[in-house]
Amino acid sequence: MSSAVPSTGPAGATNAGSPWPIRSGTVPALADGFSARLETAPSLAAALPAGAAVALVPDRAAAPAAFPGPAAAPGAQDWLRSSGKTQLAAAFAESLWQSGGVDLLVWIEATSRASVLSGYAAATAAATGRDQVTSCESVAAQFLSWLGETSHSWLVVLDDLAGPASLDGLWPAGPAGRVLVTSADAAAVPSGMRVVPVGPFSLREASSYLSGRLSADPDKRHGAIELAHELDLEPVALAQASATIVNSPLSCREYQAHFVRRREQLAQSSGARPSAAAVTWMFSFERADQLAPGGPAQLLLALTALLDGHGIPQTVFTAPAAGAFIAGGSEAPASSEPARAALAALERAGLLTVEPVTAPPTVRISPVLQAALRAAMREGMPDRAARSAADALLQAWPEQEEQELPGWPASGLRSCAATLRRIAGNLLWDGGCHPLLVRAGDSLDRAGLTGPAVDHWRDLATTGGRLLGDGHPDTMLAAQRLADAYLAAGRADDAIAWFQWVLDGLTDKLGPDHRDVIEARRRLGHALVAAHQLPAAITVLERAVAQFDRVSGPGHADTLGARDELAAAYLAAGQHSGAIDLYRRTLADRVRAQGARHPQTMTTRHGLADSYLVGGRAKEAVMAYKRVVADRERALGPEHLDTLTARNDLGAAYQETGKTAAAELACEQAWAGLDRVLGPRHPDTLRSRAGLAQVYSRLGRYGDARVLLRDTVDRLERTLPDGDPLITELRQNLADIGEE
Repeated sequence: MSSAVPSTGPAGATNAGSPWPIRSGTVPALADGFSARLETAPSLAAALPAGAAVALVPDRAAAPAAFPGPAAAPGAQDWLRSSGKTQLAAAFAESLWQSGGVDLLVWIEATSRASVLSGYAAATAAATGRDQVTSCESVAAQFLSWLGETSHSWLVVLDDLAGPASLDGLWPAGPAGRVLVTSADAAAVPSGMRVVPVGPFSLREASSYLSGRLSADPDKRHGAIELAHELDLEPVALAQASATIVNSPLSCREYQAHFVRRREQLAQSSGARPSAAAVTWMFSFERADQLAPGGPAQLLLALTALLDGHGIPQTVFTAPAAGAFIAGGSEAPASSEPARAALAALERAGLLTVEPVTAPPTVRISPVLQAALRAAMREGMPDRAARSAADALLQAWPEQEEQELPGWPASGLRSCAATLRRIAGNLLWDGGCHPLLVRAGDSLDRAGLTGPAVDHWRDLATTGGRLLGDGHPDTMLAAQRLADAYLAAGRADDAIAWFQWVLDGLTDKLGPDHRDVIEARRRLGHALVAAHQLPAAITVLERAVAQFDRVSGPGHADTLGARDELAAAYLAAGQHSGAIDLYRRTLADRVRAQGARHPQTMTTRHGLADSYLVGGRAKEAVMAYKRVVADRERALGPEHLDTLTARNDLGAAYQETGKTAAAELACEQAWAGLDRVLGPRHPDTLRSRAGLAQVYSRLGRYGDARVLLRDTVDRLERTLPDGDPLITELRQNLADIGEE
């Protein structure tokens, strides 16, 4: 074996095997008549060389003076959020891609931490072609480490960054890369980053834009310069106005006359001079209603106002609940055609875009326009729309969501559910927790978004307790899922309190010997083991085993599972004989009841092998591990993570018996497999490499051992916290073989 460390992709794909160039995420389509804005926008090609980072933000200083307006409606400053910064970023990204100036293009909607983590995981999956098998947080750490090391040129665009918390510990950097951020607020941009304001068009740019948009009918251009002036050169106002003019008999001069009258009316009623876009969207709204008579466009727009405008799967609007809402009745139409026609009308009117490059297509709408729509809704409409939107999201969610690849449409559905939950507030708790909220949490768990999952379930648990009471089934479910989420996130101490809370609540409600109560006790014991509270874990699990044995019988699957948990607690506590005896007894019962190759049987045999190894019975450990490897390979395949873990453990057992050649082969095979499955930067892969380095050292291959140990320590220092025992141990190993 060569000890050289290969140059690899973000999670293990070698450069030779990776499908370069690679792009991940959906870059928004350029608008009709897109302007490169050579006079008023920066040259990103010059401002963003390799290794640099730039943020595009609205030029707030360009907002026209105004008296304070109604608190619920967007003001001039808010409308300037739509300054065209995302379009400039999209144009730059596509230009760099088309020119071959970048090997990796990653576009991420950075509106939440979950979106950023999903974007990194999707980019890693695109580069490796493999499904994700660990948490998004772990994958993101590996991806960022790779960005910092690679010689491949890359561009990461973080669009509409909501705030610094979304990027805490997730900032991309590296000498070969560029980072482009767009944000509605300069305060959301990390300190020290170059910030470039983007304001209105110049008069020449605005005139050119209108002329281009109206090129099919030159007569409509009459008054274009005057209209551009009247619209304060605002990009979004010009886009909405030109869309209305294109799809109506109006010329620029006629549109301007209507605009001036409407603006004066609004100024008189509110005491403030509204932004141009605060007026133009109303004309677009009216035009959409003319293009789709009967009100479906207006009703569909009400649904869009409650979802994440950065990306809504079109299937949400063609779901039965959305169809019923758009039809204005309780029965959904037989066809989704009314919804599609309404979307087309709204797109022609310049109020939203439908991008067919994704499956399903992506619907985008300005967040500022969404706020204006919500402020304009008549009484009762927000509640009706929110209930319909929740039902439509649930109906649009695939029943069998793939083990992600945390990409589209799941990422869009999660973001839409989070936006709806924030806007609707307690409405989704009327009569109990709406199933959409549980489905969104399931998706976070399934995607490995462990941190966001904790936040989601904690919010549901506390809200359920406040609105429904601690004993309500929905509250208990959220609390149980929160405990599980804490455990998945590696926060066992936090999980224990919630597992105990669930156990106490179920005991009061069901009695101490109910199956659900005993299972809750087993789960508490598991969390106590994870938190290394071993005496308490053994006490809890011994009681759970006795209860399951009495209630379900000694051969029941519940009893056998509780025994495995107790044996693991014995093993962790150093009670090796107790662990071996219990694992052996459970293994015999599993073989009789479930067969030798049942997944749970193999797990029990693996636990027995672990007990043999740490109990000083290495030869028996070797025999048990060999059986586990063979069974897992037949049942799961040689590249399954469980198979590779067992092979790595077999190498450790061989090493304890002095069979260093066999240990070398097993450890090399395990490392190579973990490198392919988890990636070279994953902590489990690095631990496997450290074990292989120890084998090399025993074989006298000190040079190979030093190369592996040195590289492993460097990588672990970037993925594990300071002072981790493994790093300390490996440094000592380096010192023992003559280098630190």
